[in-house]
Amino acid sequence: MDPVSLQLGTKNLWSLLVRLLSKDPQWLNAKVKFFLPKMDLSSRSKAEDATQGVMLQLNRLYTQGQATWQAFIHCVCMELDVPLDLEVPLLSTWGHGDGFPSQLETGEESQPESQLHHGESWGCGAGGGGLKRPHQSCGSSPRPKQCRKQQLGGYEELAKRYLQLLRSSAQQRYGSRTRRPGQPLAFHQAYIPPILQWSRATAPFNTQEGAILGDPKAEDGTEASILDLFNTKADKGPRVTVLLGKAGMGKTTLAHRLCQKWADGQLDRFQALFLFEFRQLNLITEFLTLPQLLFDLYLSPEAGPDLVFQYLEENAKGVLLIFDGLDQALHPHSSKDTAGPEAPSPALALFSGLCKGTLLPGCWVLATSRPGKLPDCLPTEAAMVHMWGFDRPRVEEYVGHFFSNQPWQEAALAELRENRHLQSMCAVPAVCQVTCLCLYHLLPSSSPGQSAALLPTVTQNYVQLVSTLSPRGHPLPESLLGLSEVALRGLETGKVIFSVGDIPPPMMAFGAALGLLTSFCICTGPGHQETGYAFTHLSLQEFFAALHLMASPEVDKNALAHYVTLSSRWVLRTKARLGLLDHLPTFLAGLASRACCPFLSHVAQRDEVWVGARQAEVMQALRKLATRRLTGPKVVALCHCVGETQEPELASLMAQSLPCHLSFHNFPLTYADLASLNNILGHRNAPIQLDFEGCPLEPHCPEALAGCKQVENLSFKSRKCGDAFAEALSRSLPTMGSLKKLGFQDNQLKDGVLLNIVEVLLCLPRLQKLDLSRNNVSMSTLLCLTKVAITSPAVRMLQVREADLIFLLSPPTETAAELQGASDLQGNASQRKEAQSRSLALRLQQCQLRVHDVQELIAQLQEGPHLDKVDLSGNQLDNEGCRLMAEAAAQLDITRNLDLSDNGLSVDGVYGVLSAVSMCQTLAELHISLLRKTVVLTFALEQEEQGGMQERAALRDSLMRQMPCELPPHSTRIRLTHCGLQAKHLAQLCRALGGSCRLSHLDFSGNALGDEGAAQLAQLLPGLGTLQSLNLSENGLSPDSVFILTQCFSTLQWLFHLEVNSESQHVVLRGDRRGRDQLAGGPLPEFPVGARFSAFDQRCIPRSICLRQRLLEPLSLTHLCETLEKCPGPLEVKLSCEVLSDQSLETLLNHLPRLPQLSLLQLSETRLSPRSPLMLADLFSLCPQVQKVDLRSLYHTTLRFRSSEEQKGEYCGRFTDCALSREHVEPLCWLLSKCEDLNQLDLSANLLGDDGLQCLLECLPKLPISASLDLSHNSISVEGALCLVKTLPSCPRVREASVNLGSEQSIWIRFSRQEEAGKTLRLSQCSFRPEHVPRLATGLNQALKPTVLTLTQCCLGLKQLTVLLSLVRWPVGLFNLRVEEPWVGKAGVLALLEVCTQASGNITEISIAEAQQQLCLQLEFPRQENPEAVALRLAHCDLGTHHNLLVWQLMETCARLRQLSLSQVNLCDTSSLLLQSLLPSLSELKTFRLTCSCVRSEGLVHLTSGLSHCLHLEELDLSNNQFGEEGTRVLMGVLEGKCWLKRLDLSHLPLGGSILPVLTPRLRHMTLLQSLRLSHNQIGDTGAQLLAAVLPWLPELRKIDLSGNGIGPAGGVQLAESLGLCRHLEELMLGCNALGDATALGLAQGLPRHLRILHLPSSRLGPEGALSLSQALDGCPYVEEVSLAENSLARGIPQFCQGLPLLRRIDLVSCDIDDHTAKPLAASLLLCPALEEILLSWNVLGDEAAAELARVLPQMGRLKRMDLEKNRITACGAWLLAEGLAQGSGIQVIRLWNNPIPPDTVQRLQRQEPRLDFAFFDKQPKAPWGT
Repeated sequence: MDPVSLQLGTKNLWSLLVRLLSKDPQWLNAKVKFFLPKMDLSSRSKAEDATQGVMLQLNRLYTQGQATWQAFIHCVCMELDVPLDLEVPLLSTWGHGDGFPSQLETGEESQPESQLHHGESWGCGAGGGGLKRPHQSCGSSPRPKQCRKQQLGGYEELAKRYLQLLRSSAQQRYGSRTRRPGQPLAFHQAYIPPILQWSRATAPFNTQEGAILGDPKAEDGTEASILDLFNTKADKGPRVTVLLGKAGMGKTTLAHRLCQKWADGQLDRFQALFLFEFRQLNLITEFLTLPQLLFDLYLSPEAGPDLVFQYLEENAKGVLLIFDGLDQALHPHSSKDTAGPEAPSPALALFSGLCKGTLLPGCWVLATSRPGKLPDCLPTEAAMVHMWGFDRPRVEEYVGHFFSNQPWQEAALAELRENRHLQSMCAVPAVCQVTCLCLYHLLPSSSPGQSAALLPTVTQNYVQLVSTLSPRGHPLPESLLGLSEVALRGLETGKVIFSVGDIPPPMMAFGAALGLLTSFCICTGPGHQETGYAFTHLSLQEFFAALHLMASPEVDKNALAHYVTLSSRWVLRTKARLGLLDHLPTFLAGLASRACCPFLSHVAQRDEVWVGARQAEVMQALRKLATRRLTGPKVVALCHCVGETQEPELASLMAQSLPCHLSFHNFPLTYADLASLNNILGHRNAPIQLDFEGCPLEPHCPEALAGCKQVENLSFKSRKCGDAFAEALSRSLPTMGSLKKLGFQDNQLKDGVLLNIVEVLLCLPRLQKLDLSRNNVSMSTLLCLTKVAITSPAVRMLQVREADLIFLLSPPTETAAELQGASDLQGNASQRKEAQSRSLALRLQQCQLRVHDVQELIAQLQEGPHLDKVDLSGNQLDNEGCRLMAEAAAQLDITRNLDLSDNGLSVDGVYGVLSAVSMCQTLAELHISLLRKTVVLTFALEQEEQGGMQERAALRDSLMRQMPCELPPHSTRIRLTHCGLQAKHLAQLCRALGGSCRLSHLDFSGNALGDEGAAQLAQLLPGLGTLQSLNLSENGLSPDSVFILTQCFSTLQWLFHLEVNSESQHVVLRGDRRGRDQLAGGPLPEFPVGARFSAFDQRCIPRSICLRQRLLEPLSLTHLCETLEKCPGPLEVKLSCEVLSDQSLETLLNHLPRLPQLSLLQLSETRLSPRSPLMLADLFSLCPQVQKVDLRSLYHTTLRFRSSEEQKGEYCGRFTDCALSREHVEPLCWLLSKCEDLNQLDLSANLLGDDGLQCLLECLPKLPISASLDLSHNSISVEGALCLVKTLPSCPRVREASVNLGSEQSIWIRFSRQEEAGKTLRLSQCSFRPEHVPRLATGLNQALKPTVLTLTQCCLGLKQLTVLLSLVRWPVGLFNLRVEEPWVGKAGVLALLEVCTQASGNITEISIAEAQQQLCLQLEFPRQENPEAVALRLAHCDLGTHHNLLVWQLMETCARLRQLSLSQVNLCDTSSLLLQSLLPSLSELKTFRLTCSCVRSEGLVHLTSGLSHCLHLEELDLSNNQFGEEGTRVLMGVLEGKCWLKRLDLSHLPLGGSILPVLTPRLRHMTLLQSLRLSHNQIGDTGAQLLAAVLPWLPELRKIDLSGNGIGPAGGVQLAESLGLCRHLEELMLGCNALGDATALGLAQGLPRHLRILHLPSSRLGPEGALSLSQALDGCPYVEEVSLAENSLARGIPQFCQGLPLLRRIDLVSCDIDDHTAKPLAASLLLCPALEEILLSWNVLGDEAAAELARVLPQMGRLKRMDLEKNRITACGAWLLAEGLAQGSGIQVIRLWNNPIPPDTVQRLQRQEPRLDFAFFDKQPKAPWGT
């Protein structure tokens, strides 16, 4: 088409367009206002022709440019009903860039319209036609003084006109009810105020802290609330308020609402109001002054801008500047201002100047921001207000205003009320608006409940919004993708405002048609304006950005995971402003939902498989995040994301991955946040703890946690939770059925609210702890809380201390439903019973209680339950208040203690308290310390309460019935410490104390009594009755006071112990320390106070005096001993001083014969002289009653004496580490030789050396030692050891000597009373050299008696051993030699046998154990020839080879060999050939053992050949060898003809299969066989049947071991039948076979009478089989050991009627034994008096079993060990065992590892009774089975 035709065609098209738009002028007006927001439509003449008006508007649109015109044409075709013949040319001509001519001939120029006034540049006003003025810049030139003076006359007039211009501009913008450009979406609707909450630190004076602003129920309440925003505390300087709220909370809407209120005259306190948006200020690239910001960018005055600005400065208090979107501010401003206040600056710098008061001082500044790090320019006194959105009433009110139609309104409210999740989403006002828009379109075509179901998530709300707003309900995919690309590009570049060129015309038309975009006039600087476009809300832009990522084919699916990230939202942030992509992952997660798949498929124009792959990428990224450990903000963000996906599996994964303790710190949380968290927790199985600390919380957000069953612990620690929050919390908590602990701290609640919360929360069924600390409770409220605690049956403790306020609860056993179902009478009875059974702990510390408060408290407590503890410390009770509480204590029934510390008690008040408690029957202790401000009364349980503590009490009583005990009334302990008491106070104190009949412990320590007080007390003590202790420490007593107190032994019958330490001022008089509480160091749990067993009473308790002074002079010792002569006995004296001189020691020793009652004298930590050992050694002859002298290191001395009734007996002397040397030996031995019977002498750790040892050995025959002599650690060398060997023959009573010269040097010599026939000598690590061997042999040759010599690691090589064997020569006797050297394990059998050839006597026994590095030989003297061996030796007379020579020599020396034992050897072919040649010559060989060794098949043939000639063998042991089946078959040939065999061991050999049939015929001929061991051969039932057939042919069989052979019931029954025929059987071992009860029954029927050992562990026995065996064993006189371990005996444990008199060991490990069988088990054990070891570990025994075992322990005199590992014994059972153990002195250990006993109790038990073993490793070695 040529240009002329094109021009003609467009003219025709223009006329058609004008005709079409003339039909709908309102639509045209809306579009013109959208594309030309600065245009004033009201300026047109009303008389103007309609067609001319349409043409004028089209011309204005056309002259805006190609992009605007194209977008408008697309709107026409998209929104209007355009005929097809018109739509095609419109889009073809003007819908693309090639149809836009340079100028249209309409009579209008194409130049842009003249500049409008700047009030419209922000879209803040719609000025009339008379407001248009040319641009006038302000603040860019100086203000001449002359000019200003000329204009002063019109100064106020200009300001008034400008202020009126501001108001009229705002009225024009906000006056219309239709939405205007720049107004928020649906601005014309009724405004519902969101929840506003002051931050506590900045709350106004006239507003309650934490109050919620805006009352939806009041008609005009919002105005008052909005006014509260400007009631800050700052009366001077800047008034700055910051409004904080998350996205969508309505911050921008509130800012515009303020403008509207001001335009309507409701904010009359402000003359001028300016509104700025940082998202628009960010577009200004030039620096500005404040006048330019106000006039050039907002609204310029008609004239005199300088004068107007001057007026604003002078009246700054009436100026309000609102800055919206502070979080979006760019160009971060430094806190250090360098430029002057009038210098041009960035917009944020101007904002900083306004906040700090350097610009427009005194003005009001209101800023809105999302939570995050705020700019540093904000002053610290700035008021912070949190915007929280809607609660439920506000949501319903908003919905009610949105739907004007009554039926639709009711339907929408019904949908909302039925869907709790939809309510939680509507808590965000922006989402609430979108929901209403969706319901508006869905309700007409949906059934009830269906509409809300289509809106399950925020994302699907937006999807539904786009779908319902689109033409015909189907959005155009191209338009959606195009608009989403614009959204994503904007977010990635930080752009939220777009120019006309940023958005393609079709997408612009699409956004305008659906109301997704909004337009406004923006100014990028003075005089620079253009139209800007933005999404109606930032969340909408984020939704479209997410849509582009999910639906655009241009985006790689692998890149989606990079956008699924979580950003932290801590208050202290590192970034300068919040990012624009924070909510993008939430919308990505929402679009990944299956429900969005059809929508995405439609938008992407791809199938659902393609969409599903992209959704899967997002889901995978979310799964990875769900398993990570995240911070609190990220957890909340992830909860939103997971909730948007609607995937239960993903929600469950995240819920299970959350830690059990989830903390949230210092970031705001809304109702929607907690609702999303609750949604996730609904998929969790395990309980969780939620902590909110320092988090600003929406007042009604606790309602979001309603019904959450997973929360056990909930804590709110914040000053940001007010009364409304607490009330909402009290409504929600009753629905949280699992809640155990609640913390609501630091929230400054009102008294009424706090009481209401307490009353509600104390009714929660499972609540255990309620923490309401730091809430400023008044005294009246405190007393009300005590009343609540007293009357509430669930409260167990109330603790108040300064700011602390804590309730501890234990839920009642009866449920509320049960109580409601009962009658009133029954209900009252149950309540009384509950009140009596429960106990309450009350702690009111530092609460400023006074006397009148205590009187009211006492009245409350008298009506309450039992009191466990009452703590009133730190109050202001004074003497009278303390006396009142002490008097009331007896009636208050306090079970533990009453604490009145730090209440101003004086000395005069002490008498009153003592008088008040003198008759208290339950007082256990009164502790008063005026210096430490301590006043504590401790009470004891009543006798009936002691005996009825449910299960444990019944258990304890069952034990007490079996043990004689006495239960005296409890005793009272009075402690008056550090009270400044003097001797003058004693008389009055004793009168006050005399009224107490139960006084047992009296403590006067830390006072000032002095010697005068001690003497006075000695006279007053008899009047106080029988005490158990008196403490006079730290009373200024002199050393002479000990003589005064010692006299009390004769005047006070209760006095048994006196302890005096002059240095530490410790003076204590004590009575008998018997009893369980004293042994344990304190009272034990749940035992009667003072209970004593008869075993304790039977012991004679000695009196003792313990004296420690710096010096003990002879005169003092003389005086002391004279005083002690009058004391009754037995008496123990323990003295301690720094140094005791020889004179003092001599004085003390000389007085000992005059102290016949003395049983112990101890000098601990007392340094003696080197002469003291001789003085003490002489004591044996000077004082006949001395039994033991023990001197260690010249520092610790103990002398033990026998009583006069005891006969003279053995003496014991111990002088260790006393520096004794050679010179002391002779005098010491001379003194000791005067003893009649010196049992033990210990001289270890001295300085004797070899000389001293030699001297001692020379004196040894004169010493009357009958047991042992210890010479360890005396620096003895090899010379000394040889000297010992040489000297032994001269000491006929020596039976054993042991010398170890290693690092732990030890030398022992053991004696017997008569002359010994043999001696044993052990030499270890003596490092003998070759020259020492002859001397050793010489010493041995002098013994002339049977000697056993053991040489362990003595550096004795093969050559030296050969020399030793050749030199040892005796006339007659046996010599046993054991050599343990490393080379023995490497030399080999051949070399060791070669050594034997050099022996001078006949070798009768050879034992080689290579692994143990041992060689054992027995030599017989004199050497004799065996005739048979001589003949065989002559047959091997060919000595040409070394082999034959060695055989010939061995035949000579081993002619009388009786035993050959080879263990763990590697028998080579040469060695086996040697044995083949040697064995036939050993005619006296009785025992052959080859165990755990390796022999080749050829060697087995040689060995078999040699052994076949040994027809007189009595014992053959071939066990544990690695022969193989074929080798074993060969070895069976050895058994041929062995009719003399008595013991046969073939354990751990492959005897199964074809081997056993070869063995059994040979066994049939061994009629003398006594022991048969075939364990662990897996012979099975077949082998068992073969053996069963052979056993009757073995009449002498005494031992049989068939353990671990895979024998089942079939073989077991036959074995049992055959074993019954073995009448001499003594040991039967059948363990680790699946024998079953049938075998047990068979064994029980024919149990051998002489049976000693029965082992049946792991035999599949049940109760029936075990009972049958126990009945068969009952009364057997020879049984010593029984093992039934690892069988399921349950209640089939052995039960005896007659008992087993010789039973030493019973093993019942892991037999499922429980408490039900405890009593019969204990009774059966009691019938076995010889029991030494009882094994009951790995069962299910509890305290009842422990009680029964403890009962019988004292009666089992020979018991050494009891194993109770891995049972269910608690601390109570352990204490009972300790009591029983204390009476069974022979018991060595009771194992209690891995029982549920607390560690602190374990330590106390071990301190009391070290024989209780709780360690993992056994401290006591176990005896092997069968020994």
